[in-house]
Amino acid sequence: MKIKFLGIFVIAMLGLTAPTFAQSGKFDRHHPRRAEVNHRIANQDRRIDRKVRDGQMSRAQAHHLRNNDRKIRQEERDMASQNHGHITRQEKKSLNQQENRNSRKIRRS
Repeated sequence: MKIKFLGIFVIAMLGLTAPTFAQSGKFDRHHPRRAEVNHRIANQDRRIDRKVRDGQMSRAQAHHLRNNDRKIRQEERDMASQNHGHITRQEKKSLNQQENRNSRKIRRS
């Protein structure tokens, strides 16, 4: 009888904690380090759009640069998924270095 009660108790506790884990994933998406990285990517995308619109960059160049940003964004997601929705300072530094390289390419185009 005690084992049956314990099993029901464990199942009930898992049911109560599952929504908490799901909700924390939504909150962590807006973690300050992740938000900063994603803001830079969005800003670079606007810069690319402006250069294409002004005729300073070809669509092929824009496609290449956007692919670089897409890879950086995917890497950010992968890093966050391994660390409960956060990225570490070192991971942020690495992503910023990649974004800096892509930003220089945008400036030169």
